[in-house]
This record gives sequence, C-alpha cells and structure tokens, in this order.
Amino acid sequence: MAMAACTSMRALQLKLNNLSPFLPANGKIFPNGLVRTGWRSHSMFLKAVPVIQNGVLSFNGTEALLGVPDNVVITAGSDSSAFLGAISTQSSSRHVFKLGVIEDARLLSLFRFKIWWMIPRVGNSGRDIPVETQMLLLEAREGPTSEEPNQDAKYVLFLPILDGEFRSSLQGNSADELEVCVETGDSTIIASASPKAVFVNFGDNPFELIKESMKILQKYSGTFALRETKQMPGMLDWFGWCTWDAFYQDVNPQGIRDGLKSLSEGGTPARFLIIDDGWQDTTNEFQKEGEPLIEGTQFGARLMSIKENSKFRKTAADDSSNTPHSLKDFVSDIKSTFGLKYVYVWHALMGYWGGLHPDAPGTKKYNPKLKFPLQSPGNLAHQRDIAMDSMEEYGVGTIDPDRIFEFYDDLHRYLASQEVDGVKVDVQNLPETVATGSGGRVSLTRHFQQSLEKSISNNFQDNGIICCMAQNTDSVYNSKASAITRASDDYYPKNPTTQTLHIAAVAYNSLFFGEIVVPDWDMFYSLHDAAEFHAVARAVGGCGIYVSDKPGNHDFDILKRLVLPDGSVMRARYPGRPSRDCLFNDPVTDGKSLMKIWNLNKLTGVLAVFNCQGAGTWPGLENTVQKNDLELAGKISPADIEYLSEISPESWDGEFAVFSFKSGSLSRLSTHGKLNIGFKTLQCDVFTVSPIKVYHQEIQFAPIGLINMYNSGGAVHAVEAIDDSLFPGIRIQGRGEGVFGAYSSSEPKRCSVNTTEAQFHFNSEHHFLTVNVPTGTNSWEIAAHY
Repeated sequence: MAMAACTSMRALQLKLNNLSPFLPANGKIFPNGLVRTGWRSHSMFLKAVPVIQNGVLSFNGTEALLGVPDNVVITAGSDSSAFLGAISTQSSSRHVFKLGVIEDARLLSLFRFKIWWMIPRVGNSGRDIPVETQMLLLEAREGPTSEEPNQDAKYVLFLPILDGEFRSSLQGNSADELEVCVETGDSTIIASASPKAVFVNFGDNPFELIKESMKILQKYSGTFALRETKQMPGMLDWFGWCTWDAFYQDVNPQGIRDGLKSLSEGGTPARFLIIDDGWQDTTNEFQKEGEPLIEGTQFGARLMSIKENSKFRKTAADDSSNTPHSLKDFVSDIKSTFGLKYVYVWHALMGYWGGLHPDAPGTKKYNPKLKFPLQSPGNLAHQRDIAMDSMEEYGVGTIDPDRIFEFYDDLHRYLASQEVDGVKVDVQNLPETVATGSGGRVSLTRHFQQSLEKSISNNFQDNGIICCMAQNTDSVYNSKASAITRASDDYYPKNPTTQTLHIAAVAYNSLFFGEIVVPDWDMFYSLHDAAEFHAVARAVGGCGIYVSDKPGNHDFDILKRLVLPDGSVMRARYPGRPSRDCLFNDPVTDGKSLMKIWNLNKLTGVLAVFNCQGAGTWPGLENTVQKNDLELAGKISPADIEYLSEISPESWDGEFAVFSFKSGSLSRLSTHGKLNIGFKTLQCDVFTVSPIKVYHQEIQFAPIGLINMYNSGGAVHAVEAIDDSLFPGIRIQGRGEGVFGAYSSSEPKRCSVNTTEAQFHFNSEHHFLTVNVPTGTNSWEIAAHY
C-alpha cells in the first residue's frame, strides 16, 4: 500500500466516482441482512453503501478513511452503514488495529479522560483523536473546510461497540491513523479477530445520523434500549435536593430536615430528595477514629450490612430525641412533613466504594472476595483518579457473580420496605477493572447491569434509578431499562475553573448518551458565582433539576425561575445538545466560540447561549493559553434549533417570535434570520423561539409562555382559536404563575385568566402582549379576544 500517496489526499473531500453504491468494490464487503431505515422529513435519506476499494473507505464517493490496511474487513449494516473490524495473525485479549488515515477534516471525539467520565475534543486529523474515544463524528463537505455550518455538509459517524467479548474504543496516532482498540479485560479470553468492532454510518443531518445509528445498533445487538422506549421516573418532573454538597458524608437527619424546610419556606419546595453517601453501615480499617483524614482512605471503606447506620436508626445506646427509630420512620416523617414525592438513596455498584466486607455477618452471605482493580492501558493514558487509585491500593470486596442479583434484591427490597422510592447507583464502571476470572469486562458488566435492573423492576414502582460513573460503553450498550445516567464529571462548587467545562461536557456528551438515556446534569448550588449559568443549562437540558444547597443558603430569585410553587419543573422534551454550528468548535478554550444548546417544548423551541471561554481548560489541555474574562460576540437564529417542523403548525407564516429572557425583548425573525448577541465569561441568556401562526385570517400570534421562567415556553400546553363571530380570539392553556407573554400582531380588546378578567399590557412597537397570571394559579386558560 502506498501510504505516502494516500496521506497527501484530503481525507474527507467529496469526490464522485463511478462505483455503484450497491456493489462490493473489491469483495471485502459481506452482505449480512441489510436493515432498511428511512430518514425523517428533517433529513434526506442517503443511500450510500460504504465500501473499501484501493485502500479507501468511502460512502458513494465520499472518502472517510485513506490507507485502509488489508486486514480490515467491512460488513454491511443498512443502506448507509456498515461494521468495521480487523483480523490479526495472533490471538490476544487486547488488539490495537489500524483502520486508515484521517486528514484535514473537522472532527468531534467524545472520550473518557478518566475511567468514570467523558469529555469532548475537537480537531482536524487522526492525531487529534484521544485514546478511549467512544464516539467520533467527522464532517465532510465540498470545497475548503469552513467553521460555518453548511447545508451541503455530510457527516460520518464512527461508534466503537461491543463485539462478542471484546469492547472497542477509538484512538489516533502521530501518523494521523485512526485505530481501534479491542479488549476483553481478561487475559484468558482471547481471539484473533474482531470483525464488528466499529459501527460506521453516513448522513446529512448529524442529529438524525446519531439517532438512526442507535436504532440500527439496538436492533442489531438487542442488549440495550432507546430512551424513547424506556419508562421515565416521575422525579424528572419535580424539583429536587441532593445532600452531597450540603453535607458530604456528614449527612444527618436533622440537616436534611433543615434543608427541606428552608427550600419549602422560600417558595421552591423540593419534591424529590437524594440522600447521598453517608447513610450506610460501613467500616474503614484504613482510617483510625480520631486521626486526621488521609486523602483516599475514604475509598477503602466497606459495607457491613444493607441497613442504615446509627445516624438514621436508634440503637440501645442512643438516647437522643433527634435520632429516628429507623430509616422508615425518618423517610415517612419527611414525606408527610415536607410533601416529598420521591426519596432516593445512594449506593455504589459493589455496595460501597471498597465493596462488601468479606467477613461481616451482614454481607458474608454474598461471598465477597477481595480484588485489586486493574485498569486498561487506555485509562492509564489519561488522568488518574483518586478513587480508583485508592481501590487499587486497598482492594474492593467484590460480590460473587452468582450472588449479585441476590445482593441487589435484598438491598432494594429492604429500602422499599423503608419507603425509599429509588436509588442513585455510583461507581458503575468498576466491573471492567475486576473482570479477570469472571468472564471478561463485557460479560461481567452485563451481568451486573441485568441484575441491577431486574432488582429495580422488582422493588421500585417507578423505574427508580439514576446511574452514575457509568460512562463506559460496556455499561451504555447494556442499558435496557435504566433511563437516567449522569453525563458529566461531578459538580465542583469550590473549583471556579470547572464550571464552564461542566456545561459544555454535558451538552456534547448528550449527543451520545441522549439516544439511550436522559442525561443527568448533576446538582448545583443556587447561591454561587456560576449559579445562573448552571440554572439556565438545567432549564434547557431536558433533565431532572436538583440543587445541593446547604440549608439556608439559597438564591430564591434563581430557583423561582426554574421551579413552580407546587415544586414542579418545566422540563423540555429532549436532551439538550449543542447547536449544529457548535459541533466542531471548542466553546471552552478556542477563545472565540459561544456555546449554544437547543431543545424543544410542546409548542416552542428554546435556545440557551453561554460564554464558556476564559474560565478553565479541558483536562489534557492545561497548557492552552487563555485570556481571562473574554467578551464574545455572536449570532443566534431559529435555525439553531433542530426539528422545528415538530412545533411549526400548518398555518405557520414562516417566521418566529424570539424572546430574550435577559433583556426581556421580543424580535421577529425568519427561520434563518439572525440576532446579534454578546456575553462576557460566565454570562448567558436563554431564548424562546415560537412559530407565528395566523388565526382568523388576520391575527398573527405566537405564545412565548411565562416570561418570568428561564424556559418560558415550557409553561404552554395548547393554543387554539376561539370561534366567536363577535369577539374572535385565541385560547392558551398552560400552568404556573407570573407573567404570560406572546407575540400578537394586534392588541386584544380584553383578556381573561380562567374566565376572570385579567390585566394585560400591549407593546405596539414590538407586538408584545403580556398578561398577569395571579399568584396561586396552578393551571390556567388565558383567552385573548380581538
């Protein structure tokens, strides 16, 4: 193969050739039950069967990889997709195969920068692809590479998957070659080939491309389910409070009561509670009582029983009136006192950080064995993690694989008997490091996941689980029922350099996770320098919304823009993701790009814009030179929001009303019209985008929603014409109190809320109608008569 000649070519320049898209180019493609899928109306369906010919992987003339080695094989998937793999001359538990060269192409990698978590990385060639990449998106276009989105752009998606007992990940090398690493995690499980290590697909809409690819993979593997088919836990639609950053492991019943009370008295009652780490019965032989804490020893603690510790259960020696008789006594009390609907508690996948105590009477029945985790070379190539370092030093009391379900079922049945409604399960990537002798990382992870989900189904009525530290594909591609997964590293309130990274990481990671689960954005402080930054992100994230405020430390102005007085939240429909023009930019360190995140409500779109520059750098890019407090200018457009046709009615006039939360201004824009914006570091805004519809042949109207809420349009459920020959009008149904806003081409003669005459104001210059919704109103019907 002439590598020198190949590397001089533009890897993703569109070049038409005379190959039939339906014929194998050189006999290296093997038809394997083609799955025909069609694009939605949002995207042209591209029939571009991938082939390898003369060392080039292409899609109907669009080149994706150059210099493809002879040992690479391709197996047909659908009309535009295939599986890539490779063959070795030797059997091993770990192979690194070269797949071909990527040059001069805008790309986005989502990779694990440490064992638990993923972050994005953008680049232009193979060498920019980090080790442990779990999703790779390339942009192909005619003509020179540009940073502006282009309707002619095409996209190539690479998804390393699970191939038998092999788990795959992607990486680049200094020769701009894309490589796939396949590994079993068990030196006794070996093979010489992994023919379906990477799924590759091609299309003209990156969001549809990822969505359709996940559908194909789900049908192919049968090991996971799509988000849209899963039962959604009810807590997603209610405001929550997590105890972690309020108390850390010092959580206690009185502190929880104090926190719930202060939130309720402030007008934003929590209806969902996570009792995080600190409630369990554990012991730590590595930390002596009374001695200063040695950093890392906390991860050596082990679980002694499935029951609560003495802080939550009165013992014979405890005569304190503040200690509840049992966890059930406490949970029942706070539910009735504070109107809680859901109480979750935290536990690790192995019970606790250090697993189960091998000799404790309460855990001995699960036959735990002390194992010392062994990380893969890919994980070791990135950032070390203190939790994993400690586990490697102190060992983990690993549950007998034959007793895994029994442990979960006992634990969750007990918790359910204590009126607990669900669990947050942490440290879920651990099985990949203790898989030797247990069937390998893929099989062991699947066994844990299936046992966990079966127990959740048996014991909790609401699919009550939040998965955490579960960002390896071993876990993701075995998620059949779990509907929520944390999509970022922890929220670190004391670290000012991580606030912007957190927002960007979740948004980009949601491209991948969002097709399988609802990405969880983690907790945040409402009283913090970056509080509004985080609050706006949650408002457009389509996620659960919960804080970790210390009791009495709240910013209720911010909370009341997220939470209605009844404790409910106005959750958007989809996982919040970056706008198309952000996909290949670095909104954290390139010094010029704003971060835009889009979503849809029932009748409106929502677009949040953040300046994430100048406050921190990505792990691995710490040497990036940055200016502090950068002020950036940019533009927003209704076209930044995908799937606008889902909210555009038949009588839509082709234009949108666009409302800025920060300025309170209302603009009228065409689909591709633009609005100038500008922000300093850690500043943001959220825009409600509503299609203007014509009523009664002359009234142009677009609901904005409650303009006192970040996600204003989330308040609106329905809009319809009032057919009255004398006083024609428009009826809007929704919920929440405050000020309702709308675009109206003319001033109404009168307005009412729930049939009661209501005050309204009309700005004739901007056609901005506002109606006061009285305090104490939960659901409403606003009528505007013209």
